[in-house]
Amino acid sequence: MRKLALFAASLLTAAAAPAMAQTTVIHAERVLADAASEPTGRATITVTDGRIVSIVDGWQAVPEGATMVHLEGKTVLPGLIDLHTHLTGDPGGDFWKEATEPDEWGVVVGAKNAALTLRAGFTTVREAGSAPHTAFSLRRGTEEGMVLGPRIVAAGPPLAIVGGHGDVSGFRPEVNEILDSGFTCTGAVECAEKVRLASQNGSDVIKITATGGVLSQQGRGLEAHFSDAEMKSIADTAHSLGLKVMAHAHGARGIEAAARAGIDTIEHGTYIDAAAARAMRDNGTVLVPTLMAFQGISERLGKGIYTPVVEDKVRAVAQQAGVFMGQALDWGVTIAFGTDAGVFDHGRNAREFRLMRAQGMTDRQALASATTVAARVLGMEGEIGRLAPGYSADIIAVDGDPTKDVTALEQVDWVMVRGRVAD
Repeated sequence: MRKLALFAASLLTAAAAPAMAQTTVIHAERVLADAASEPTGRATITVTDGRIVSIVDGWQAVPEGATMVHLEGKTVLPGLIDLHTHLTGDPGGDFWKEATEPDEWGVVVGAKNAALTLRAGFTTVREAGSAPHTAFSLRRGTEEGMVLGPRIVAAGPPLAIVGGHGDVSGFRPEVNEILDSGFTCTGAVECAEKVRLASQNGSDVIKITATGGVLSQQGRGLEAHFSDAEMKSIADTAHSLGLKVMAHAHGARGIEAAARAGIDTIEHGTYIDAAAARAMRDNGTVLVPTLMAFQGISERLGKGIYTPVVEDKVRAVAQQAGVFMGQALDWGVTIAFGTDAGVFDHGRNAREFRLMRAQGMTDRQALASATTVAARVLGMEGEIGRLAPGYSADIIAVDGDPTKDVTALEQVDWVMVRGRVAD
């Protein structure tokens, strides 16, 4: 009996004892703490329980029980942030799959794409629209370490006007009705209700389709889809709940209206003009240009992938896609990194950097757009986007110096997210 009591006491003691800290010590050839810094020489980064504890010069001794990672010859820098992805989808023009594939399949596709994205060096992504709960399930899986992937900030289903980009279209009316996501709205009151519904169901950010789009089965609607009152209602309601709003927007007047309403980011922004840029500057609205999206859809032209309606729109936008971000940069608009991965193959996200550079960004500006600037857009500038004690251990390693040649980020050799090393 006494032995049984001692055994039970030992179990209680073990249960009450704190778990052993998990420490990883990284030996780096160079450390680039943030996009504004210069790379240091050899340094040691200590990570405990998912947080950076210290960064010190030289290669220090490894404490007993710690795991050592030796990155000789590599530049170590913060994990990258992509503010516009669709992990739960793959590229293609088969809009009819909406009627044949269950939502659950998006989680399977998303698990594949989350791993590809993480291995490409992107340790945080904003999921910019998905079926109900698919991105939320994926978010939980990567957070708990059950699925290999980045930190996910998820929007869930986008808010759209009835029949607009983001609403189901292209089918018979009765099929459109069955496939409706439940997140279309008309009028300021109903739009506020749908923001609250999205928040209730787990959205980290509110996504709206403020204008028409390229890949939907509508051949019209570049200008503002929502009324000014509807967009202001969406922005005000989201902000009252502590949520930001991202707006898919191509046409200049739709961009301008969204910025005036207090929308936080404009996604795409293809036909931005001086007046729209002024509204964005005045209201602190950030542009997420998704240049890879335009390249990705252009690669699929003439192959029978897209419907004729979509092909016409892709060709119409091609020339403007090659210049608009540079114009926005000249007009003083803040630009953050986002790709629209899912419109093109996941894992190619870092190709966005060379497209940004081709439209006038410096290498250092492009790197900042995917680290410190993107972290600020998410309201996570104290958590991610740089390497410093107390920050999440989201770390990547590459050859070369990305502040001098940002295309070095196209080949990432080692990744850690939340203190866990990707396989």
